[in-house]
Formats: sequence, C-alpha cells, structure tokens
Amino acid sequence: MRGSGRSRRREPDTLDLIRRRIVACRRCPELRAYCAKIAREKKRSHAAEEYWGKPVPAFGDSRARLVLVGLAPGAHGSNRTGRMFTGDASGEFLYAALHRAGFASQSNATHDRDGMTLRDCTITAALRCAPPQNKPTPQELRRCFPFLLDELDALVRLRVAVGLGKIGYDALVRAMRDRGFSFEERPQFGHGSEMTARKDGRVVHLLGCYHPSRQNTNTGKLTAAMFDAVLRRARTLLR
Repeated sequence: MRGSGRSRRREPDTLDLIRRRIVACRRCPELRAYCAKIAREKKRSHAAEEYWGKPVPAFGDSRARLVLVGLAPGAHGSNRTGRMFTGDASGEFLYAALHRAGFASQSNATHDRDGMTLRDCTITAALRCAPPQNKPTPQELRRCFPFLLDELDALVRLRVAVGLGKIGYDALVRAMRDRGFSFEERPQFGHGSEMTARKDGRVVHLLGCYHPSRQNTNTGKLTAAMFDAVLRRARTLLR
C-alpha cells in the first residue's frame, strides 16, 4: 500500500527486513516483560519446550494478495512458537480453514518447523506481543501500528484484507486510511461484512470475520462453515 502526499515515498521494505525490526522491538517494555515471564514460567504441557517470548512478525507469502489481520499472539501459542496463529486452538481452527480454501499447504500448524507454507496469503496481527488477558491497551496498539503499515506496504499485490475480530478489522481500516484509501461507506465490523477501499484506481476489498478464538468457536458464534464462507468470498474476489 503506497501512501499519499507531496513528497515521493521510498520503496517499501521487504517482509524479511520488517521481521527483524519487529523481533527487536522494545516500544512496549511492559509487554516484553510479560512475554518473557510467560516464556520462563511456561505452561505445564509445554514445560520441555523453549518459548519464543518475543514480538511475532507476519507469516506467509511475500507476494500474497490476501492478508488476514488478527488481534495478538496467544501467550502459549504464538508467544511459544514464534509464528502467527501457531500452537493453540485458534491456530488449529484457522489453518484448517486456510487449507480447505487452498491457501495453506497443510491443515495442522504446531510449530515453526512443521513444514507449513502459505500460498497467496499472509497472516499478521494488530499487536505483536502477547498482552495480559489478551487485552491490549490503546497505547500499545498505537505503538505497534507502524509495523502493520510497513507489512501492508510490502504486500504490493494486496487485493483482499480480512479483519479477524474488531481490533484486527479496525487496524486495517486505519491503515488503509493512513495510506490514502477511501471507503464508499463507513466501515463497520461484522462477520461477513464487505467494504471496498479505493485509491488512484487501486481497489482493496475489506472483509470482516469473527476471530477464531476458543471463546467464539466453542460457543458456536463462529463455525467452520462461517469461516469457510469468508475465505470463499476472498477467493472469489481474487479471481
């Protein structure tokens, strides 16, 4: 996503370069301390494992036309494995759906060396460190926001963006507006919602989807069929 303005913007950084900056980030000392504490104490079922315990960058295809933006790493999921939506129930639900839709090479995502690859898809989040009670503060989200901008800039072929939950959706809306995109209507989060963002002839479709958290999937608020429908729509828009 290229920005607007009188001055000419530099070429976007690569996802690999952005990844290094994210992993080294210390903008939120309280979150770095929390992630490190979780990594030391560990969960009993993962006591023998070495936790990642650092900010988690995007994962996926650098030429992706589809991006999914979630909330934040799980304390014993991505904060443990170092890869987005990997190692917890949310990831099990998400990657199985991506595999059914043809965006993932396999349905199981257990660790960062399990052979998983994404096709035409990248996964990231509004916040890169696991927050206590899975509730980031507005200030933490603001500090992390430039990383999302950088990643979206790097995805020069982006055509469809899916906000997983309201926080991910709102982060996408803000990012598109920051980069000069305009919406025909006021974006409003809802499962299955669809908005169109335009800028200088370029179009990016924004889809809303309930977050695949255990709270949503265990209660039936989000079913596999509902998630599949969103990904089918994304696939249609990419044709």
